[in-house]
Amino acid sequence: MAGGDEVKLLGNWASPYVARVRLALGVPYDYIEEDFADKSDLLLRSNPVHKAVPVLIHGGKPVCESRVIVQYIDEAFGGTRPPLLPADPRERAAARFWAAFVDDELLAPWGMVMRSGTDEERAEWTRRTVAAVDTLEGALGERSEGFFGGDRVGYVDVLLGGMVPWVRVTERLSGHNLFDASKAPLLAAWMECFGELDAARAVFQDVDRLVEYAGTIQARLAAEAGTASN
Repeated sequence: MAGGDEVKLLGNWASPYVARVRLALGVPYDYIEEDFADKSDLLLRSNPVHKAVPVLIHGGKPVCESRVIVQYIDEAFGGTRPPLLPADPRERAAARFWAAFVDDELLAPWGMVMRSGTDEERAEWTRRTVAAVDTLEGALGERSEGFFGGDRVGYVDVLLGGMVPWVRVTERLSGHNLFDASKAPLLAAWMECFGELDAARAVFQDVDRLVEYAGTIQARLAAEAGTASN
């Protein structure tokens, strides 16, 4: 790739949002690991608003936020693989709708389950997460081919696919499977199928390592909660 088209990805190994971008990229790129406790000057310059990963740098110019980055990849490097977003405007709009639903209605409350300070809060966030899974199961049921993109991986598949290792981590830590086959059989089958893809195997984090990492996060949150209550 020519110097003017150089691609860099600023990320963190454990981030499911970085995994999304790595799943979508079909071109050579330089990966730069970021330490959240000591963020690089490059990251702070490239994403001065949120100071967060992932950040894609293409030709020296940054693109931020995983959903935006994946769309950018689809447009800028579309010739490297089949497109993630459909050509039909209505279908593209639907894909963007479900992408927002995944982030706002599923992943946001799911993330709050672990961060909840009381049993009541945890129960409410769990209820909202389960409701979102039910809705997403129905949306996948409208597709007969098994993927949200139809007979191949699409935009929504990539966004949701980045979370698969963390679904397995949650099951290991709490015994709760977000995509329980008895309650969400289509999503359970989707997760197994997605996990077998070569692209997923190349990108997905080691679950044991993630479990250890999640344990340190939980311990820190518990300590912070204890400090706040004293």
